[in-house]
Amino acid sequence: MNEIHWLTQEAYDRLQAELVERETEGRAELTKRIELAREEGDLKENAGYHAAKDEQGKNEARIRQIRHLLDHAQIGTPDVGEGVAHIGQVITVEFADGDSETFLLGSREEAAHATIEVLSPTSPLGAAVLNHEVGSKISYQLPNGKDITVTITDVRPYA
Repeated sequence: MNEIHWLTQEAYDRLQAELVERETEGRAELTKRIELAREEGDLKENAGYHAAKDEQGKNEARIRQIRHLLDHAQIGTPDVGEGVAHIGQVITVEFADGDSETFLLGSREEAAHATIEVLSPTSPLGAAVLNHEVGSKISYQLPNGKDITVTITDVRPYA
């Protein structure tokens, strides 16, 4: 399955910049730290060497993750009808007890710079509201097994 990651232009640009930094300066710095730690001698008991190698592994994993996101990125938001909860929309739901919650349905990459709480479309609440219209009453299960019901009261584009 070809997975699509919906991103704003700003998030896409930030990811591209992070990828360049990690592949150039980030790699060079980590390689230098590893070389310096190697020069200290016995690698088995060299905490600096092991920490640098661990950081290098995390850096390479993040590079792979960013490449995957960028390779499967679609900039903008899905073309859905007005009032339909989808990625890139700000959604307000009301709980049975009268409390309400407003959030952006989006990716973790958007959450880093959003001015509003961001829920993933794979989170319990995000998955529950996805593709539903304003006025829809939806029941879903929390991770603890408890069922909860929400009503979508507003859906608008994220500005």
